[in-house]
Amino acid sequence: MSVTLCNDVILHVSILIFRCALHIIGVRCEKMKNHVLIFRFCLVLFLDEDIVIAQHDFKPTNDSDLPFKKGEKLKIIQENGDWWLAKSLLTGDEGYIPCTYVARAHTLEVEKWFFKDLSRRETERLLLAPGNKIGAFLVRESETTPGAFSLSIRDTAGEQGDVVKHYKIRALDKGGYYISPSLTFPSLQELVQYYSRSADGLCLRLGSPCKTIAPQRPWAQDEWEIPRETLKMVKRLGAGQFGEVWMGYYKNNQKVAIKTLKEGSMEPEAFLQEANLMKKLQHERLVRLHAVVTKQPILIVTEFMTNGSLLDFLKTDDGKKLKLPKLIDMSAQISEGMAYIERKNYIHRDLRAANILVSETLHCKIADFGLARIIESEYTAQEGAKFPIKWTAPEAINFGTFSIKSDVWSFGVLLTEIVTYGRVPYPENNCKFM
Repeated sequence: MSVTLCNDVILHVSILIFRCALHIIGVRCEKMKNHVLIFRFCLVLFLDEDIVIAQHDFKPTNDSDLPFKKGEKLKIIQENGDWWLAKSLLTGDEGYIPCTYVARAHTLEVEKWFFKDLSRRETERLLLAPGNKIGAFLVRESETTPGAFSLSIRDTAGEQGDVVKHYKIRALDKGGYYISPSLTFPSLQELVQYYSRSADGLCLRLGSPCKTIAPQRPWAQDEWEIPRETLKMVKRLGAGQFGEVWMGYYKNNQKVAIKTLKEGSMEPEAFLQEANLMKKLQHERLVRLHAVVTKQPILIVTEFMTNGSLLDFLKTDDGKKLKLPKLIDMSAQISEGMAYIERKNYIHRDLRAANILVSETLHCKIADFGLARIIESEYTAQEGAKFPIKWTAPEAINFGTFSIKSDVWSFGVLLTEIVTYGRVPYPENNCKFM
């Protein structure tokens, strides 16, 4: 007997027993209906506690993975980290699935417009990202009021450009929700349906739910050193002093960035040191390292960022359209990543727009840790070491002394790159000033 059929049998038998119990204790018919509905709802939640619904298509890279399509129901057998063991209620097959691709059945998480753990700032970033239009909206849990929610809508403000407006959704003591006390709703779904038909006091009528892309699939923990044959290089993205960066695929279906090392350009140990550092530093504003190929020629595999470097993106037509508030937001994202690096007692030493990568939703991440070092208070570079002069602090140029302060100097130069849409710092190349 299938899991779904078994649950249906349990549900109907339990409701029948509950009806009999109510009849025995003398509950009136008009009240019995309400009691049964409440009991049925609670029982469905209990029986479907381990049932999830796929929010995105998933193609496996390993034989142990379970493929599924968006909307498919699965039963969770075991939860362990980012990968859960599950069984498809459609095919009966079992395998591992990424937990970020599914949502619990009979919860708000299955609604396209609901975003559970989202800050106000991140909400604005998502709604103002390319692909969303005026009227795009989402509902999220309130950061300040437990049990309440916030409705966020993309609107326009004339010359200021598009903005995001927020409305508090409050909960009633007896159940239900409201934005205006004069108009209440039994559920968030009904509230959203109503304001999708009429603005009725909001800045405008709700349009389409905020668009999202499939999250980065978690990388298997045991896939650190991988065979070269599992990688396919497709397009060269750029080249530097020590090697090249390619867009490629891991096991033919997971898009990744592949960093190569030119033979003789630097010691393999130093190249792998960068990989080990990236593996140690994990933050949403830092490019995530996936794996390495340790045999010559050495490769580093990282997450792929669709819009490439911030320097190149700012020079594109889309980049030139960005207004000051978005440029400030990008700067804030970079500062979040650098604050994390400082907390870990590291210095980057090569912070510039060319080493910031941009995602499809215009999220910025810090990359290229080739010069990064752990420090106590200061770090003195080896004699003959090369630095990006225009981004390097004077004390670092003159004495080779680096600290958090020298990274702050580089961040200041990076800000000039952002507000000038990628212009080279000190364009006059004034050697006397330098």
